[in-house]
Amino acid sequence: MTAMTIHEECGVFGIYDPEGGCAQSAYYGLYALQHRGQEACGIATMNGMELKCHKDVGLVGDVFSREILEQLSGTMAVGHVRYSTTGGSRRENAQPLTLSYVKGTFAVAHNGNLVNVEQLRRHYEYRGAIFHTSTDSEIISYLIAQERLLCPSIEQAVANTIRQLRGAFSLVVMSSRKLIAARDPWGFRPLCIGRRGDAWIFASESCALDSLGAAFVRDVEPGEVVYVDLNGELRSIRDCCGTQKTGLCIFEFLYFARPDSIIDGQWVHDARILAGRYLAKEHPREADVVIGVPDSGLNAAKGYAMESGIPYNDGLIKNRYVGRTFIKPDQASREQAVKLKLNPLRSTIADKRVVVIDDSIVRGTTSSQLVKLLRDAGAKEVHMLSSAPMFIAPCYFGTDIPSKTELMACNHTLEEMREIIGADSLGFLSVDSLEKIAPDCRCTFCNGCFTQRYPIELSGEAD
Repeated sequence: MTAMTIHEECGVFGIYDPEGGCAQSAYYGLYALQHRGQEACGIATMNGMELKCHKDVGLVGDVFSREILEQLSGTMAVGHVRYSTTGGSRRENAQPLTLSYVKGTFAVAHNGNLVNVEQLRRHYEYRGAIFHTSTDSEIISYLIAQERLLCPSIEQAVANTIRQLRGAFSLVVMSSRKLIAARDPWGFRPLCIGRRGDAWIFASESCALDSLGAAFVRDVEPGEVVYVDLNGELRSIRDCCGTQKTGLCIFEFLYFARPDSIIDGQWVHDARILAGRYLAKEHPREADVVIGVPDSGLNAAKGYAMESGIPYNDGLIKNRYVGRTFIKPDQASREQAVKLKLNPLRSTIADKRVVVIDDSIVRGTTSSQLVKLLRDAGAKEVHMLSSAPMFIAPCYFGTDIPSKTELMACNHTLEEMREIIGADSLGFLSVDSLEKIAPDCRCTFCNGCFTQRYPIELSGEAD
């Protein structure tokens, strides 16, 4: 089996608005999606036949100024926020990716990871293609351009392209006359549609629609291509990929998505509350207070408190100017960020038996630091619980879950993990309960990082 590289979890955004001002709208949309990627961002706009793009390493508020946004005029825009894995935090890897070819220009913003990217790369390199990066997005852009030479429309070119792709991808594509969104047939990554007056919006999460005062219309269905033309009509191609068993990433509900987003019919906030409730049923503890690890552990902690009857209180105060530790590019950065990000609230913790809920335990580094913080603040007991099951396998579809050699649960027993972390007890949500946390969701889930069972057969494509 060929080796493969884990790529990024990102956020994508697209807007068609005949009144213009699309760069400003994209700016606000990306701000709402900033939690999905904090290392690079970009916006491309289309004004008639003129494509402009600005992107760089940094947060949305740092990369874009009023002057830059004023230069990005147009009636369409696509945007992207990104975080990278080790060594990938470079400007040239920022998106959207823009391409000029014989039919004109287009821009692509991509969230996800392909498992057949190396096969596609080799196939087209032997046919004379020259690739300048190792990114999936460049492969996808090349395929769209190739297909557009053979078919009558850009949306059909996108539909033909996604038939060749295996893996996770939510795409927003902007040509001179159309804005297109596409979602992989397994539905690994979220993508939704919104409406504001005559404007149509595509976004990774519905919270981006709320930031613009847009109404949520619906999700892009797994395997669907939707597009808007200059007449402002929304159309759909649904027969691109046949019928697949869906595999929405369950980690969207546990960690990545904002709690005020709705994904495939399920509110993220409610799913996290349910995860906490199930955790309380599976791991009851004698304790004085329940606290959560900001931000994605807070709702689960509230659910645990509701179910257990143990009071909930704020116990860890977050520095809002420090990014998410899980998506830092290297271990040293993650460790330093924990110290900068969280401070214990001694009035809640001192002389108390504390149940602390985190969304997951991956390497164990953050958890051991948290336990030490709580003990130093005077906690009598610290009971560490995870609202996710144990990670026992990597992710091949765009989430930065590391190899088994780095996964704590792959290398230690539960008791060994408890000792390493330094907690009085340690517990994880079961896979059976995990399957119940999103009862309103229309998709089934990918939980391969917890079970080693993936929606896509990986033999010969990944290891």
